[in-house]
Formats: sequence, C-alpha cells, structure tokens
Amino acid sequence: MNTFGRLFCCTTFGESHGPGLGVVVDGCPPGIPLNEDLIQPYMDRRRPGRDPTMSPRAEPDHVEILSGVFEGRTTGMPIAILIRSIAQRSSDYDTLRSVFRPGHADYTYHQKYGHCDHRGGGRSSGRETAARVAAGAVAFQCLTVQGISIRSRILEIHGNSNPDQFEAEILQAKESGDSVGGIIEIVAHGCPPGLGDPVFGKLDAAIAGAMMGIGSIKGVEIGEGFAAARMSGSEHNDPIRKSGFATNHAGGILGGISNGDPIVIRCAVKPTPSIPLPQQTINSAGEEVGISIRGRHDPCIVPRVLVVAECMLALVLIDAVLMQKRFTGF
Repeated sequence: MNTFGRLFCCTTFGESHGPGLGVVVDGCPPGIPLNEDLIQPYMDRRRPGRDPTMSPRAEPDHVEILSGVFEGRTTGMPIAILIRSIAQRSSDYDTLRSVFRPGHADYTYHQKYGHCDHRGGGRSSGRETAARVAAGAVAFQCLTVQGISIRSRILEIHGNSNPDQFEAEILQAKESGDSVGGIIEIVAHGCPPGLGDPVFGKLDAAIAGAMMGIGSIKGVEIGEGFAAARMSGSEHNDPIRKSGFATNHAGGILGGISNGDPIVIRCAVKPTPSIPLPQQTINSAGEEVGISIRGRHDPCIVPRVLVVAECMLALVLIDAVLMQKRFTGF
C-alpha cells in the first residue's frame, strides 16, 4: 500500500536513511502551473531544524521534478519528484539494530516482514511524509484552479490551548528528555457541494483514512466529532435556509458528500516516541532490555504535522474533484 488515490494517484518511495525519497504522481490534469519553486514552500514548512522546538537535523529537502512538466505546466503524464537525503547519521542507530523501540513500528514490522530497518525506522519513519508533502503540493496547484484552499492551526499542545504557551510546553518537555503531543485543526474552504460518493466512497471516510495514514495521528473527528455524542438532534442538526446552512456542526459533509460549507477536521497527534528517558522493551531475541533513544528527534511533532495533514486533505479533495468531474468536466 504505497499508492494513494483513485484517479489522482501518488506512489511514494524511499526510506528514512536511504539516499533519497520521492513520489510519482499519476493522473494530474495537463496545463496546471507547476515547478520546483511552487513545491518548495510546502517542503520548507515540513523540514526540521527551523527553530528550537524541532529536531536540529538540517535536511534541506530540495525537490527535483524529473518528469511530467514542460515549460512550467503539467503535461498530463506521470510527475516524478525526487528529494535527496544529505543529513543522515545512521550511526546514531547502531545500538538499536536488534532492539524494538517503544512507540515505534519496529516490533510490528519485524512481526510482519521478519526484519525491520533500524536506521530511523525505514519506511515507518516520519521522514516518509516528505514525499507525501511533495505530492500534496501538486494537488494544491490543482485545487487552486478550482478555487479550493486549505488552512491549518494548532489547537492544543499537551492539553494547553493558549498559543502563547505552546513553545514553552515543547521546550519544557525537551529539557526533561520527554516529548508532548497536541491537537490540530484543518479546514478546507471553497469545496463545492457534491464531492464524495455514497456508501463505501464517502468523503469523510476518505479524509479520516488519509489522516490516520499519517504515523503520528491517533484520532480524527469531523465537524463536532465526539462532541456530537453529547448533543441533542435539535442542537446538532444544521438548519437550512435560502442563503445556505445556518450552522456547520456537520463539518461540511452530509451522507459522505460535501454540502458546500467549510470542511472542518481535527486530529490528535501523539507525543514523539523517540525520547532519551529510560524505557523498557525487548530485543529480537525476546530478552527484556532497557533503552534510551539518542539522536536528533523532535520533542513535539505537532508543528511539522500541520503541512502533512493539509497535503493529505489536498490529495483526498483533488481525487474527489476529479471523480466528480467525470460528470461535469474539469
């Protein structure tokens, strides 16, 4: 499952400590403005080393478009994008070759494949999201043509909802050798009604799957989400007037189909599992051992997840737009 999408398909490749990562985007309509300068700002938002709250790993994540673009516009052919890795320090992981890190996919990958890449987790690493962001940047260019925009923000860090204290929460965790998570919100504006397909192709189901496909996300809600369970029907239902919906408790989706209102998603982001505090685990021989993870890790992944979530939503929406355009034309 390295390919995402039905009509707008992206296949990512590469490992955390390999020579590079990349993506092949197939199904992008022709004539969309695209070059490296339009993709790079998204990569810059995801990359580490931008401030003290992030990993100090200095990975520039420069993108190279190898195919599918001519004279600044997409050709309709597969778009291949390469991101070379230049800041690997695989030696940081030498002591973890046969040890399963708590909170990571080492144990489950070993159970499934009979081995796992100890160098930062290989394909299970958060670094894999660089390829998703590159694909999402292409999707954003297509959505712009359709008048659709996406924005995101941090709602909480470690239970704290005061933006002025977010940095302090992260730095305190970093100082203590621990990590923290948080809650983010992603909102899409300008989506026309009618996106999404009934029953097994519901738009909200696709969005939830896309968000849960991000390794650090452990919960997703749309509209009122879990709060809906504490509301009455008269509170939760959105009255419909000539001018449109009076409220947006549904989060822009009814019956799995967009209703024209902003699509509102919130995601729970777990604490970064790589921490220097001592932890208990086992090795590949089944022996209990202690572990303290060293290296260049984020004390909080939340700020860097924002653009990843935006890009995954962009991929879902452009796919839904293209499915709908089968009836109306692009």
